[in-house]
Amino acid sequence: MSRLNKNKSICSDGSASNESSSSGITGERDDHLDHEIAQLTKLRSSPHELLGCVVPGRMRLPVSTVRMLVGREGNYSGRGRFSSADGCHVLSRYLPTKGPWIVGRMKSRAYVSQFSADGSLLIAGFQGSHIRIYDVDRGWKVKKDISARMLRWTVTDTSLSPDQLYLVYASMSPIIHIVTVGSGTIESIANVTEIHYGLNFSSDNGDDEFGIFSVKFSTDGRELVAGTSDCSICVYDLGADKLSLRIPAHQSDVNTVCFADESGHLIYSGSDDSFIKVWDRRCFVAKGQPAGILMGHLEGITFIDSRGDGRYLISNGKDQTTKLWDIRKMSSNAINLGLGDDEWDYRWMDYPEYARNLKHPHDQSLATYKGHSVLRTLVRCYFSPSYSTGQKYIYTGSSDSSVYIYDLVSGAQVAKLDHHEAPVRDCSWHPYYPMMISSAWDGDVVRWEFPGSDEAPASPNKREGRIRRRNLLYL
Repeated sequence: MSRLNKNKSICSDGSASNESSSSGITGERDDHLDHEIAQLTKLRSSPHELLGCVVPGRMRLPVSTVRMLVGREGNYSGRGRFSSADGCHVLSRYLPTKGPWIVGRMKSRAYVSQFSADGSLLIAGFQGSHIRIYDVDRGWKVKKDISARMLRWTVTDTSLSPDQLYLVYASMSPIIHIVTVGSGTIESIANVTEIHYGLNFSSDNGDDEFGIFSVKFSTDGRELVAGTSDCSICVYDLGADKLSLRIPAHQSDVNTVCFADESGHLIYSGSDDSFIKVWDRRCFVAKGQPAGILMGHLEGITFIDSRGDGRYLISNGKDQTTKLWDIRKMSSNAINLGLGDDEWDYRWMDYPEYARNLKHPHDQSLATYKGHSVLRTLVRCYFSPSYSTGQKYIYTGSSDSSVYIYDLVSGAQVAKLDHHEAPVRDCSWHPYYPMMISSAWDGDVVRWEFPGSDEAPASPNKREGRIRRRNLLYL
């Protein structure tokens, strides 16, 4: 359970001049992020200087789409076409904020909603032992309707194999199940219409009792990495059909794991102990220790997303912030401040007001984004797509029933999507189109677009029984 310390002298006042209730990025500079990633983001999402010149030597941003098209036709840049950065500049101006339109509606809470890497499929997982795979290119037709096997509490996570032929799903159990996506069977009832093969993540004696919060395929599809409720990171060899590695990685639940880049060598993990750890798979067996540790969150970490370059990542924390990190600033040792208040529980209590301006004295993050809320459940955050935005934004669900989009460099809140009537645990931006999916505990999976559809937007889901019972445990 995450904790706070009411002794404010332990943490310095970390509030910055650009912190508001709706948006903000903290740091030494309140107008922009003065770091290498700001330049990298600019290079990937800004137009050629000659396409934006008002007069020679003077450029005005943002450059209008009309001006850029004129510049392209006149071949001002000398390329004869738009570069990827030019395209990102145009596309990133058209945020997927119109709508929403219903993709699916269930009577149980939605915990997962993720596009496949090519955007052709959408996976949605629900608490009621249900997973649906939608065919995006065929009018959101259900490609696979999966009734899960031996599910405990909820579908905590899913992962699609790189070849998109297999799906794994996890719950509060040491068994992860794998389903064939490419089969012709639409209705997949566990071990009735199809076999859902179980992968046991327990140790050799098989008596371990723990849940799995996060699971990911390796980039070659041969292994799975998982974060567990018994403080461990596990690696499963699919070819050998056995657990190949188990590391006691943290001092509390490992809520999230992900790969740093396409090589698959580096893994990030985040835990309720408030630390992010970087693991080098090439040193797992010989070293047994993380390559480095990142400190800065005051509370447990609910999710991590990698920028995909092996350097930068973002994390959501129960201290109600998203943080941006550079692993080159990581340390070899964790400084545990013992920030603790056993009276506070994020699952049913609001975050204390006195804690909102506290700052970790050894904060290694590059930037901190505030405005959304991370309560009740393990809310997820992501970088926006590289193809269409140059990863210019970060976006996150929120327990206040909205989706927030922030500018990565300035920290400004550029959009807030409102439809749901319960915490938004997951959301996913299409890798190529200005389209976003959000899913929430109200059971709705909805689509946001630009410019939108001719259909009438969906009305909020107002089914009875929406009120949360405070004596339930939440993930």
